[in-house]
Amino acid sequence: MKLECHLRAAASAAILSLGTAFAAGEGWTSDFEAAKKQAATEKKSLLIDFTGSDWCGWCIKLDKEVFAHDAFKTGVKDKLVLVELDFPRDKSKLSDEVQAQNKELQKKYGVRGFPTILVTDEEGRPFARTGYKPGGPEAYVTHLEELLAVRVKRDAAFADADKAEGVLKAKALIAAIESMNLEDQVVTSFYGEKIEAIKAADPKDETGYVKGMETQQKFGAFQEQINQLASKKDFDAIMKVIDEKIVSGEFEGEAQQQVYIFKALTHVQLKNLEDALKTLDEAKSIAPESGINNQIDMLKKRIEASSAPKP
Repeated sequence: MKLECHLRAAASAAILSLGTAFAAGEGWTSDFEAAKKQAATEKKSLLIDFTGSDWCGWCIKLDKEVFAHDAFKTGVKDKLVLVELDFPRDKSKLSDEVQAQNKELQKKYGVRGFPTILVTDEEGRPFARTGYKPGGPEAYVTHLEELLAVRVKRDAAFADADKAEGVLKAKALIAAIESMNLEDQVVTSFYGEKIEAIKAADPKDETGYVKGMETQQKFGAFQEQINQLASKKDFDAIMKVIDEKIVSGEFEGEAQQQVYIFKALTHVQLKNLEDALKTLDEAKSIAPESGINNQIDMLKKRIEASSAPKP
């Protein structure tokens, strides 16, 4: 039985490698696990390119302007292992195993747009995110060097946190996580042990970090519910969900303002423009010093412009 398992594993690895040979260009691999091992052996980071090679205009542009040039390959060869995770329309370009791997990694890393470029450590933990940037290969290499510096700061911050205790330790860990500017889903997926360390160091949540993470998770679930109803254009149901959420008092501050913004946008869909404007005023009153009030003002102007009589 063990021999059969090893044979199946070997066959899968061979198929994955075969898919890699056809999918990625010179210097790139599509075998994620092999890339992690190489990065660990060579003490490098990973550059992961989520791309749509035969349909995504910006992906094609990035490849032609940056990745295809020797200046890029030379500039990163001692620092990065290059991984291409392709999502082509022509599925015949990739084996079933590679397609399954890529879909799994897309979900794990929370990738929603293309191209998405992640820079990760040898364990696959991301510390920077970018995409297309103009300027050619030399400028892009410089940009990546700046992102690689984020890892150095991250590792130093985590090391400093290990020397601290209590709330100071929690604050140091929080500062290290926030310095990477990652989405909450990614932090939860890849830095769970650091979140647990924050909880242990700050059991009373004096930093408010744990409460903030929980709020973001709840808001994400709420937003997903709204998105599902919006895909069905069931705006009456959306309004009901929003009103229930407002009455529950579950969200505070900017999160509560976001709920009201959803409500205003739903009023717009229902052609209740005056109600939409009143709802936005309510949103501003919740947190007058909030950083999103400028967005609320811009939204109000757009609604007012759309409701103004045309000459």
